[in-house]
Formats: sequence, C-alpha cells, structure tokens
Amino acid sequence: MSAGKCPICRKPAVAEYRPFCSRRCADVDLQRWLTGGYAVPAVEGDDAADDDLADE
Repeated sequence: MSAGKCPICRKPAVAEYRPFCSRRCADVDLQRWLTGGYAVPAVEGDDAADDDLADE
C-alpha cells in the first residue's frame, strides 16, 4: 500500500507524519493554516453595499 506524497514537498510520505514526509513539512502546513495562507477569498455581494447604506 502506497503512503502517497507529501502535499508540501512531494516526497514520499512517512507513516509517523502522514500525510507529510517530515515534522518540518507538517510545521510548514500548520504555519500556513495559522497565518491564513489557506484562506478562501471572499467576494462581497450587493447585499453588503445595501447594508452600509441602511446604517446611515
């Protein structure tokens, strides 16, 4: 059974750090989560503009 590839560096994954190959790659991934590196960009719709006008 193949362990797959590390999503950070693409080296073979190691069972101890699965799905990563090392503690370093696991830490890189955690840092990206904590700093918003994996954030999904949001697009505000017209409703947000209407709400701003209602506050005036």
